Amino acid sequence: MSEAAHPCLSCGACCASFRVDFSAQESESYGGSVPEGLSVEITGSTCRMRGTDHSPPRCAALVGQIGTKASCGIYEWRPSPCHELELGSDACQRARLRHGLAALPA
Repeated sequence: MSEAAHPCLSCGACCASFRVDFSAQESESYGGSVPEGLSVEITGSTCRMRGTDHSPPRCAALVGQIGTKASCGIYEWRPSPCHELELGSDACQRARLRHGLAALPA
């Protein structure tokens, strides 16, 4: 699938639907790659992407407008929950529906 046709590049719904908690080991201060300014420490072992605990949530790394043109500003350095969310998964489909976007074909 080409980048121009990839549904994620016009979606962004997942970035504005879920709380994103991850291991503190993934943050820059512990030798990981997630930028410090975009996450907050929750416990000594857990961090959260800024903005994902707001109501409604919107990750601080989300660039653009949901459903039109959206991308992750730290795609190469995003935390593991973002790597693990799969295109077309139940979570993806729920996020899309939450934002009034059509479900992706199976």
